[in-house]
Amino acid sequence: MQELIDDPMIWLRANSGKIFLLVIVLIVATVADKAISKAMRIALDKTEIPSASIFVNIVRVVIWVAAASFVLQPVFGINPTTLMTALGVGGIAISFGLKDTIANVIGGFGLMLSKVVQPGDLVTINGITGLVEDVTWRHTVVKERSGNTMWIPNSVLNTAALEKMTESTEGMTTIAFTARGEEGVDTTAMAQRIVNAVEAATGDIALPGNPPIVKFNGFTPYGIEGKVLLFTKPDVLLSTMQDRATRALAGEGFLVQNAAPVEE
Repeated sequence: MQELIDDPMIWLRANSGKIFLLVIVLIVATVADKAISKAMRIALDKTEIPSASIFVNIVRVVIWVAAASFVLQPVFGINPTTLMTALGVGGIAISFGLKDTIANVIGGFGLMLSKVVQPGDLVTINGITGLVEDVTWRHTVVKERSGNTMWIPNSVLNTAALEKMTESTEGMTTIAFTARGEEGVDTTAMAQRIVNAVEAATGDIALPGNPPIVKFNGFTPYGIEGKVLLFTKPDVLLSTMQDRATRALAGEGFLVQNAAPVEE
């Protein structure tokens, strides 16, 4: 280092070979990193193997570890065997400090290899519902319908209850109603009127192929109780669907609008 400060040109001439080797290895490793990562993503997309970044990251680490091992001895004068021995001794202490990280990495492998969770799945985990976007080293990335992105540690997924959902069940919401229960009421015609009113108001945000469903579930002193099952497109808030359906049904005369009596 002192030689570099005193006369940089002499130092450069003396170490030009090492610098050249280091630059070449860095260039080769960078090109290999980008090319192999891109090829792996394309290959994974064409197979049944889940295309999660954890697999690509493993290969990238191997490339850079190999590159570092290649230049340690000739460029830096460090014996790789000695370094590995030192890391082995220090690894015991490091493993205690990184136990959570190690648990998350192992958890990620377990999830992906067993195909419990894959990118594109709709899941509910600890009250969080959304689309799995990726499985990384430490986290599973879940995007909620609201647009929020949640990073869930992989170790949590191995211990928490996980529910896989279909597109229709994830996008389902309900609107409760009370219908007038006069004698001779035609519940079939009533249900069809409700469906028609809701479809007209929510057609552009409803999940294709999943029309509203009317279910009657009991009686009260005010009439027949029921609910409308609504199925919402992805990226549309369930509250938006509820709002439109409620507004559409508000003017229907056969529905009880003021079930609770007003005290004077």
